[in-house]
Amino acid sequence: MTSLPTEISNFFLAMQAGAAGGRSMEGLFAAKAIYEEPFSGSVQRHEGADAILTTMRQGWSYNPPDIHIAIEGARTHNEDVLVDWVCYSSSLPGGVGRGTNRFTLEGRKIVKLITSLR
Repeated sequence: MTSLPTEISNFFLAMQAGAAGGRSMEGLFAAKAIYEEPFSGSVQRHEGADAILTTMRQGWSYNPPDIHIAIEGARTHNEDVLVDWVCYSSSLPGGVGRGTNRFTLEGRKIVKLITSLR
């Protein structure tokens, strides 16, 4: 498994913390970062750190208290780091959701994050 850069480890720690991790999330994204996610039922694109953080905060408002995120593996592809994860929560169908995050980093900031479900 690929060793995770600090920025990516901090991203997952903030996600696991939910709303309480919002402050930690603030410094992780570049001002012009892009985030693509499928959580609203179709893929949505968010541009800019402020838009990304707004989307994250909206998502945290729905997080159940029993959510747990575990990293299953990580690998590099060109300049990107791909991280496979599993999310456990009683609010998910069957109690489990799986996905992959594709991170692009520049200068210790996340400049692109693409999330896909598996």
